[in-house]
Amino acid sequence: MIPRNAFLRRVVAALARSPVVGILGPRQCGKTTLARQIVAPLKHTWFDLEDPVALRQLAEPLLAFESAEQLVVLDEVQRAPALFPLLRVLVDRHPSRRYLMLGSASPDLLRLSSESLAGRIEYLDLSGFSIGEVPVTDQRKLWLRGGFPRSYLADSDSDSAAWRESFVRTFLERDLGQLDLGPNATAMRRFWTMLAHYHGQLWKASELARSMGVSDKTARRYLDILDGTFVIRQLYPWHANLGKRLVKAPKLYVRDSGLLHTLLDVADHQALLGHPKAGASWEGFALEQVLAHVAGQPWFWATHGGAELDLLLLRRKNRWGFEFKLSPAPALTRSMHVALQDLELDHLWVVHPGEQRIRLAEQITALPLGALIDLDAG
Repeated sequence: MIPRNAFLRRVVAALARSPVVGILGPRQCGKTTLARQIVAPLKHTWFDLEDPVALRQLAEPLLAFESAEQLVVLDEVQRAPALFPLLRVLVDRHPSRRYLMLGSASPDLLRLSSESLAGRIEYLDLSGFSIGEVPVTDQRKLWLRGGFPRSYLADSDSDSAAWRESFVRTFLERDLGQLDLGPNATAMRRFWTMLAHYHGQLWKASELARSMGVSDKTARRYLDILDGTFVIRQLYPWHANLGKRLVKAPKLYVRDSGLLHTLLDVADHQALLGHPKAGASWEGFALEQVLAHVAGQPWFWATHGGAELDLLLLRRKNRWGFEFKLSPAPALTRSMHVALQDLELDHLWVVHPGEQRIRLAEQITALPLGALIDLDAG
């Protein structure tokens, strides 16, 4: 087991200040394992809402909760949306009790919590392993296999690939079906695979809809389903009155690099480096590492004139830009200078897979991927 101490500390701190804490993330990313580590030394009551026994206990929820311990865990809470109004009553009735909710589908959870638990709940997002949780020498393996624990920890690349293929099938055939979220598994697999080929590119609803033989509205619904279950990220464009025509469509990424490689049928690192989407894969992988280790509101920026910035982070004290280059010796570009000036960046970081930190210009630094771990503190 790989310890996830930083996230553990965040959850413990959240429970100290908020009566309800929700951990959101995709299936199999380690939410249950992490929650068991948190509650192990404490008296707690655990309800797994995929367990028929727990569901029978919660048939009379008031009775079940009244006899519960001071810490209550609700695993896969999205399967029981009717509990949310009751939780508001219980929180107010027992202010010292804490509720830890684990969920893998965000739209309903966020809507119901805003309606029922406003001011009482705090959400934390959990993804797979990040570069701060694996050995420095394993960063290449993390990129290929992705961060899902069973994929990353598999005995071989082929075992990892087999697990990810099984995950994709189970996710499409069982998870989305149980949540009544998606179309048939075959259609959604085809759509998700198409999105993988658009990884790092702008959302083009009409183009994807025509390829699928569906309406633009249906394609948008498919995208929102995958986004809401944490397997796709939509990165939205930053708009400001810059006097330029700006791109307004979101950029799309498969959040986990291992799942991206499964959808692209990439089996090993050699095949990855020779794939046309290798650069885009690195961009998405590095972007997720930045978001895991550097605080800020994420956007991208692009103009119709060709200037662009892969990631813009708006922070309390400064504004940082990020470019992601697969080359271990990235070069300075005109687009970087334009972004630096037009967005009034405090600094622009060019994240690459090499080992050297290189000063490219006064406010532009090429940064090794591993250096992201300490960037926020620095």
